[in-house]
Amino acid sequence: MKRIKLLFAAGVALLAIGVAVPATPVLAANPGSTVCETLGSNADCTDTPDDSVSINSVISTLITILSFIVGLVAVIMIIVAGFKYTTAGGDSNKITSAKNTLIYALIGVAIAALAQVLVRFVLNKLK
Repeated sequence: MKRIKLLFAAGVALLAIGVAVPATPVLAANPGSTVCETLGSNADCTDTPDDSVSINSVISTLITILSFIVGLVAVIMIIVAGFKYTTAGGDSNKITSAKNTLIYALIGVAIAALAQVLVRFVLNKLK
């Protein structure tokens, strides 16, 4: 049961990363225009259409959405932990369970934030 709670808290944390780290748009470089400039004005080159979508922007948007979901789940789990703590009635097992839920939710948020930072770093390096 503890492993299930730990995995659930880690999942919540991963989703919360998106909320913790603001999303920044990532745009892919246009290598076609660089090649055309290198070849000269007589080169037969076409630019990327204005309405094209880069894979980096799709990944960035997906990460932002997942992060929002993780953040929402993390907030819900923190509320659940508070409710469990409030209704424990002095039972040490229930208090320990509530504290563990809170700790796992916070650890999950931290892991999610680090994952968000890592993904943003990689996407910026690929730019």
